[in-house]
Amino acid sequence: MKNEKLTTDEYDALGHLERGPAPERVNACVGRNAKRLSGLKLLQYGRDGRVGLTEKGQEMLFLRRCVGALRDLTTDPAAAVPADVASFLGKKSHIVPRAEGGFTITDKGRESLADIDARA
Repeated sequence: MKNEKLTTDEYDALGHLERGPAPERVNACVGRNAKRLSGLKLLQYGRDGRVGLTEKGQEMLFLRRCVGALRDLTTDPAAAVPADVASFLGKKSHIVPRAEGGFTITDKGRESLADIDARA
């Protein structure tokens, strides 16, 4: 797991691939980052030469969305949280629903976010 800290540009490249099947020619963002992301096993080349996300790449983007949701909820408890992210964070006891709508971050969620910030 060492040296797996990604730049914003590398996350953007993964995001381009997540949106759907890559066309025959990849965009510049994916092209710039393909070698490193492939080396980290976050993207792969198919037999037909198309570039796609690996399961590890999908997981990394999902976790990034989870961390982003926690950050958004720290400033606005009514912030929109995608259903899959809310379900995951709820199962992990990082958030709980509020009666008036939205979510509240639990102590466990705050500790996790503090740990993530400390590592960054």
